[in-house]
Amino acid sequence: MYFVTVVTRGRACLFGRVTEEGLELNDLGRVVEDVWTRLPNHYPHLELDAFVVMPNHFHGLVFLKPIAPVVGEGLKPSPTANRRHGLPEIVRAFKTFSARCINALRGTPGRRLWQRSYHDRIVRDETERDRLREYIASNPLRWHLDRENPASGGPGDGPRT
Repeated sequence: MYFVTVVTRGRACLFGRVTEEGLELNDLGRVVEDVWTRLPNHYPHLELDAFVVMPNHFHGLVFLKPIAPVVGEGLKPSPTANRRHGLPEIVRAFKTFSARCINALRGTPGRRLWQRSYHDRIVRDETERDRLREYIASNPLRWHLDRENPASGGPGDGPRT
């Protein structure tokens, strides 16, 4: 399992806002959410867990399930039947698909939406997984303190877990 954080380019708040009532995603934020939830349709070995779309970043927990090898004709394995994409490919697809959809909505084809890289961390055990689930669930409640919130004193170098 991995904990993944992706931040918008320039930490621009594009996906909605956090109010006293909670997180309010706009159309762009709902696109990000939709693209994320559809990733297992493209990557059957991907299992999604807790996630949150924040105004200018995204947090998610993902589990990459092992795939048993499938033997094709003869002694060679089938070239695509047991293909397991790694986390970098999955995050790349998420960023690419969401940027394309958002750019289509905004009429800005080709514009970069996300920062160049992303933060990931291996979730080592159930205790850490549960702590990260809580972190994700409570992220909107801490927005006023979040280093990614431009109103909290400036962008930091990413969220801390």
